[in-house]
Amino acid sequence: MANRTRPIRIEIRVSENEHRLIKSKMAQLGTKNMGAYLRKMAIDGYIIKVDYTQQKKLAVAVSRIASNINQICRRINSTGHFYEDDVAELKERQKEIWQLLKSSQSVEL
Repeated sequence: MANRTRPIRIEIRVSENEHRLIKSKMAQLGTKNMGAYLRKMAIDGYIIKVDYTQQKKLAVAVSRIASNINQICRRINSTGHFYEDDVAELKERQKEIWQLLKSSQSVEL
């Protein structure tokens, strides 16, 4: 045991579901050596952290315009009329959404 190339032992505990997932990923790679697989993933594996700030802003803007459209539709259904201010507000909200989409796209590219 003194001549081992890897003398430090690391142990982890996993649930049955996690074990099944690890085995599945090992099968996808075609490896049967769990120690080698876990070592490789621990050393070379990637952690991807996604920033959803732009998507959240876009979701808020879309929600806002959907609410405005709903209010305008109710007003049109009850009175039978729509107003230029309503159309102008909808166009402004649409511009806001397009700006968010363009800025999100430029950041991602």
